[in-house]
Amino acid sequence: MASLKDVAQLAGVSMMTVSRVINNAPRVNHDTRRRVEHAINTLHYVPDLSAQKMRGQANKPRTLAVLAEDTATTPFSVDLLLAIEQTATELGWENYIVNISSAGDTQRAAREVLAHRPDGIIYTTMGLRKIQLPEALQPLPIVLANCLSDDPHLASYIPDDYHAQYHATRYVIAQGYQRPLCYWLPEHELAPSARRLGFEQAWRESGKSLDQAMQIHMPPGDEGYLAVAKYIEHSMRAGSLPYDLLICGNDRTAFVAYQQLLTLGLKIPDDIAVLGFDNLVGVGHLFLPGLTTLQLPHKEIGQLAARHLIEQWDSPGTHPVDCPLLLRHSIADRSGQKERVSTSSSPSSLNSRS
Repeated sequence: MASLKDVAQLAGVSMMTVSRVINNAPRVNHDTRRRVEHAINTLHYVPDLSAQKMRGQANKPRTLAVLAEDTATTPFSVDLLLAIEQTATELGWENYIVNISSAGDTQRAAREVLAHRPDGIIYTTMGLRKIQLPEALQPLPIVLANCLSDDPHLASYIPDDYHAQYHATRYVIAQGYQRPLCYWLPEHELAPSARRLGFEQAWRESGKSLDQAMQIHMPPGDEGYLAVAKYIEHSMRAGSLPYDLLICGNDRTAFVAYQQLLTLGLKIPDDIAVLGFDNLVGVGHLFLPGLTTLQLPHKEIGQLAARHLIEQWDSPGTHPVDCPLLLRHSIADRSGQKERVSTSSSPSSLNSRS
């Protein structure tokens, strides 16, 4: 990372002159200013903004950096970034965001963050994933938001996917549902793996066999969302589905499923209930009928991550954050009703479990 001295040497001037150019001081002749600006651009020099702190506050943490890997460009994580910004502002800290647009962009983003000399860093991702921090960042106070690391000394705040799906499954069982189709997000990803485990634990604890549930992991990519429509249509027999509940990996899956179910003349929740996950920003409450779903706690994760750094909490490790169940109208109470489909139409008789 280039220093003020490097710029001065390339421009052939003193460090004081470079400082005066950076601060737009008067009485710097045009040719000197041009040489300094050229050196700054050539070396990609970024001034040490922390040097501008007022005397007496030099040892007081004031600046929070957010490294946003895919986060700032997606609607799903807007609440996370806003919560970090609002919490930092309320507690008297300045904050800024540096975007990471691709895997190869991490080192560039890390250099940009270091140039600002932050007092703490929050590393965020869109979608729960495991990350490897750039080595240059590791000596600084860092908290992970919506991501994990193998470093046991780091604190990370993530959605509690396991217990969210566990408690939601307990709820639908209590409502009388017995033949679910689970259309999970792609296999081997962190979030869907935890959600499937939560579902299976609750299902077994209720005394039910997993053979009563059809579980599928969607293919990767956007095509996987459309595949749920084909699967629903393929599963139709004698004008009705062999399932009484569709558990969707997220609300985007539920959106496609709604369209297909309604196109096929099925009523939600009379013929089949639907459970989502995410509470999709700006869309979750617009489903007709309203979609019962689980809220990703991005706002709470952002608040906790910011407070962790600013208030200097000593609590390394993983901190799961509750995902509340939002009850709307896509699930009804069937606990007092008889089975609508005979056991001969069970999922295991139509398809093998994945």
